[in-house]
Amino acid sequence: MTPVKSTLFVLLSLITTQGFSQYTDVINSNRPGVSRSAFSVGTNVAQLEVGPYMIKEKRTPAIPYEVSGLGVDFAARYGLIWEELELNIEGTFQNDKKTYSSNLSAEDKRANFKFLSIGAKYLVYDPYKNSENDKPNLYSWKANHSFKWSELIPAISVYAGANFDTKDNPYTASGIEGFSPKIMIATQNNFAGGWVFVMNLIKDRIGTDQSDFQYILTLTHSFNPKWVIFGETQGIKSDFYADNLFRFGGAYLWGKDFQLDTALTFNTKDTPSIFGVNFGMSYRLDFHKDKEIDNGTSAQDERERRLNRNNGKKKKKKKNDTDNPIKKQKRDDTDFGSN
Repeated sequence: MTPVKSTLFVLLSLITTQGFSQYTDVINSNRPGVSRSAFSVGTNVAQLEVGPYMIKEKRTPAIPYEVSGLGVDFAARYGLIWEELELNIEGTFQNDKKTYSSNLSAEDKRANFKFLSIGAKYLVYDPYKNSENDKPNLYSWKANHSFKWSELIPAISVYAGANFDTKDNPYTASGIEGFSPKIMIATQNNFAGGWVFVMNLIKDRIGTDQSDFQYILTLTHSFNPKWVIFGETQGIKSDFYADNLFRFGGAYLWGKDFQLDTALTFNTKDTPSIFGVNFGMSYRLDFHKDKEIDNGTSAQDERERRLNRNNGKKKKKKKNDTDNPIKKQKRDDTDFGSN
């Protein structure tokens, strides 16, 4: 095999391994963007994702105001028991100043969680699992990067959790407090050429006066194993707040367990207009171990089996020596001479 084909084989093998398994050799982050991958981080993997941001809002009609502040998005993820299962805590904390521009100017300083939730995600369908027929073609770049109809079938996971809202939270509707259910369906398509499409359908704060529906669509493209760019749209609809947000940015893989990212967020309306800049990082503690395959043989049984096999070889060799007439004659002559 030539050096070029050897290198191609290694790269394609790594890409295939990362695409068709829960656990990957490099960090699997939900960042950049706010959508959630269909796949978990892998068993015994603890992962932290944090993104400080700057926010600017401006409302011009009706009662005009401006908001300027800082915040942080965060998520803690852990793979437990099964490869498909992930437990997580997610949230956004913001500290800002809201200035009204009416005849009676006023300022309102705010600080609280915009949302805080805990839940579990489980992969219910993985089209890439045990995909033996989708091996890399060492002789055709085009074959490895061409479109396949099977790629339209996404991986699917479900999420169930709960939000926790404190009393008199300035970022939620009046009277919203305590725990409320949250559910989500997350899908993911891994296309040839380093393209990944993720879709989230979310029903949030179910049963409250701020029960909203969200959709998030994220398209990611990796140029090489280190650099990735993305585009994302997020729709939010409820009686309390409705918006369409857009995000663009990229990420850099610093090491197999560490990723840096950045993104811009904006919308197209003025009730209010939104502009944000964030810088984030993802880091994992990898304690993952591949499960050993149990073939029903204990270590003691295996030892006895090997001993029996070796004893069998010795007996067979001794028997062959006895059956050999030449060796038998030599042995008889020796015995006769000794007498």
